[in-house]
Amino acid sequence: MKPDRKGASGMIKVVLVDDDAIVRQGMRTILKSAPDITVVAEASDGAAGTADVRRLLPDVVIMDIRMPRMDGLAATRQIAQLAARPKVIILTTFGLDEYVAEALRAGAVGFLLKDTGPVELLEAVRVVMAGDALLSPSVTRRLIAAFARHIPTLNEDERARLASLTSREREVLTLLGRGCSNGDIAAELFLGEATVKGHVSRILIKLGAENRVQAAIRAHDAGLTKTEPDDGPPKLAAEPAQR
Repeated sequence: MKPDRKGASGMIKVVLVDDDAIVRQGMRTILKSAPDITVVAEASDGAAGTADVRRLLPDVVIMDIRMPRMDGLAATRQIAQLAARPKVIILTTFGLDEYVAEALRAGAVGFLLKDTGPVELLEAVRVVMAGDALLSPSVTRRLIAAFARHIPTLNEDERARLASLTSREREVLTLLGRGCSNGDIAAELFLGEATVKGHVSRILIKLGAENRVQAAIRAHDAGLTKTEPDDGPPKLAAEPAQR
């Protein structure tokens, strides 16, 4: 019998995957200090981490990118195929790891720097558990600009999904791809924020995107928006990104 996700206690179950034992220890200590979060497993490579995810069905996985045996990108792709998949947060040493964009495309919901402070780490777990992407609109914009040269063009299925959007949804997607918040989009298109939120939700469904970050990258892939100059490495969002 498989264990239930998020038990009766309401605890958020987390799996840590990083080949650096010191990093894991530090994060474990921080996470265990929270009354609503529990670390159910740790792994030193992507293969072991994926096995833990299949066995324990956690709510959130904090995943390093560069690891032996199986890296975080490959592990994230495997986890994204699971029926009951957890939220994956990517760990990176630098503000923009070369694999972060691909990890987001593979199904990750955001990323953290390894030196993220305790308060931000706990908030990150709660943010993604609540269904938000762990990137602010400004971070989305900088990430897309920085990875523009490394992102592939749309495949046939993605083009078909894009073609299913209405003209208004394409307008919203274009602005979303520029890193605009729901409020920015509402002001630009003279719409209510609730209306914009509804458009974004439908866009995510039509594109098969997990969150607005993936949709924004898809907009860039499609050439709907020009990237803006990178204005420095992104920081952890101070507040949850909007869906």
